[in-house]
Amino acid sequence: MNVHTKSNDSLKTDVIIYLCMLTLSGVQVLLAYRLTEGGQLMLRMLAVALLQAGLGGMYFMHLRDERRSLRLALIPATIFVIMMMNMIWSDSFRLLRMHPLIK
Repeated sequence: MNVHTKSNDSLKTDVIIYLCMLTLSGVQVLLAYRLTEGGQLMLRMLAVALLQAGLGGMYFMHLRDERRSLRLALIPATIFVIMMMNMIWSDSFRLLRMHPLIK
């Protein structure tokens, strides 16, 4: 396979993934306008967002070319960082008003 064919295949894949992500964004907008379902709506939007993030990570951040062990190590590390960020958000709201958090 020559360089030009590989470049064209890569561009074709990127455009297809971009269009899939654009479609998923449209699905999220449509789901956001359906306010009648409550908790089910949030789960569906979260599932679409996770799919969209996975596509972006795998194809645009080139994680699909990495070893499986690296991908499996990144998932728990990302969850850990998000959980640790969640611990400090309540403190940031306290600092916004510059007084202790009243319970």
